[in-house]
Amino acid sequence: MNKNDIHIIDVELEFLPLTMRVPLKFGSEVSTGYDTAKVRMTVADKNGRRTDGIGESPLSPAWAWPGGETFAVRLEKMRACCRLLAERWKKFQVSGHPMEIGTEFNTRELRGELPQLAELTCNAAFDLALHDAYGNLHGVPVYSTYNRKYMNHDLAYYYGDTAFAGLYPEDFFVKAPATLPVWHLVGGKDLLDNWEKTGNEPDDGYPVTLNDWITADGLKCLKVKLTGTDPVWDYRRLVEVGRIALERHSDHLSADFNCTVKTPEYVNDILDRLLAEHPAIYNLILYVEQPFPYDLENNRIDVHSLTARKPLFMDESAHDWRLVKLGCELGWNGVALKTCKTQTGALLSACWAKKHGMSLMVQDLTNPRLAIIPHVLLAAHIGTLRGVECNASQFYPAASAKEMKIHPGLYKRANGRIDISTLNGSGFGMRYNEMND
Repeated sequence: MNKNDIHIIDVELEFLPLTMRVPLKFGSEVSTGYDTAKVRMTVADKNGRRTDGIGESPLSPAWAWPGGETFAVRLEKMRACCRLLAERWKKFQVSGHPMEIGTEFNTRELRGELPQLAELTCNAAFDLALHDAYGNLHGVPVYSTYNRKYMNHDLAYYYGDTAFAGLYPEDFFVKAPATLPVWHLVGGKDLLDNWEKTGNEPDDGYPVTLNDWITADGLKCLKVKLTGTDPVWDYRRLVEVGRIALERHSDHLSADFNCTVKTPEYVNDILDRLLAEHPAIYNLILYVEQPFPYDLENNRIDVHSLTARKPLFMDESAHDWRLVKLGCELGWNGVALKTCKTQTGALLSACWAKKHGMSLMVQDLTNPRLAIIPHVLLAAHIGTLRGVECNASQFYPAASAKEMKIHPGLYKRANGRIDISTLNGSGFGMRYNEMND
C-alpha cells in the first residue's frame, strides 16, 4: 500500500436550503428550490495525522429522480438517504487514495434504496469531501494526486482493460486555465425580453430577461432548455433564442431536450428545419444534450443519424463509465460530466471517454456556494468542448455571498467567462477557513 493512504475518522452532515428567485423547469417539472447536502469528513493517515475536507452538492429531485411521488416526498427521501450514507461512511474501513475508497464505497454501499442517479446525487457531497480531505492532509491540490505517486492502482484496475495499463487520470488532464467560457441556462420559463414581463418578476437588482443577462455578463454561450414533447414550441424557442444570440453576437448554443424524446427523428426534424430556414442559427448549435430517457440500458436507441448532424452528449444517462461505454456503442459521441454524480465517478467517466475519442462538457446542477468549486475545477482540468455551465448566479445569487468575498470571479460572470484563479491551496482550493474570518 501507499504511504500516502488515508482512512476515514468521522463524518458530519447538514442540509442547507435554497430558494430560487425565479422557477427552473426540468422536463415536465418546475423547481422553486431544494437543499444542498454539506459534508465535513475527517481523515487520517497511518501515522495519525488528520484533517478535514468539505463537500457540498445539490439535492435536486426534479433532475435526479423525475416523476412518481411528490417533489417534497422525493426530497425527504433523498435527505434520508444522505443520513444513511453518513452512517455508512463513518463505519467504512477501506484505506487508500480517494479514487480507490470512492470506488469501493460506490460498489459496496450504494445498495439501490433509491434510483441510481438519485443515490449517486446523495453520495456526491461525501465523495467530494473525501477528495478534498486527501489533498488537505498532504498539503497539495487534489488534482496533483491523481497519478502514480499517490494512487495504488492505474486505470486498468478500475476498467478491467489493459489498454489503460500504466495510465492514471492525470494523463488525461490539460493545463488548467485561469478563466473559462461560461454557459448560461435559458430555462423553459425564462423571459427573453422586456415585452414578456408581467410585473411579477423579482425586483432584487439582478437581471430577469435573457437580453439583460447578456448585457450584464457578456454571455457568449447559451444552453436552451426544451420540452422534447412539443416540436412546435421547441423549434420556435430555438429560433427565438438563436435570433437574440445572433443580434447580441453570442457564439454558441446548445439544445437540451431533457430526456423526454422517444426517437431520433424528433430531434433530426427540428435540426433539418433549422438548417433549411435558419442556417445561421443551426450553425450556432455546438451540440445536443440528452434527448432520450435516463435508462439507457432499457432504451438502446441507435443515435447515429443524429450524430451525423450534431455532436450528441450523454448527461442523465451517463451514471458511470460503463454506461458511457454503452452510449459510445450506440453512437453517442460526447459526455456531459457532473460532480454531483461523485468526483470519483466523474473522473472515471471522463478518462474512459477521452481514451475513446468522445468529447466532454461539464454541466451544472445549479451549484451554489462551495458546490461550484469542484465543478469548475473538473472542467478546467479535464478539458471540455467549450468552457463550463454555471447558473447558480441566475437562480440564487445571494446564496453564495460569503464565498464570493474570497472568489469574486467565480460567482460573478464577466465578459462571458468565470475566473478560477483564486482557487488555490490544498484540496479543491476552496479556502473555506478564510470565509469565516
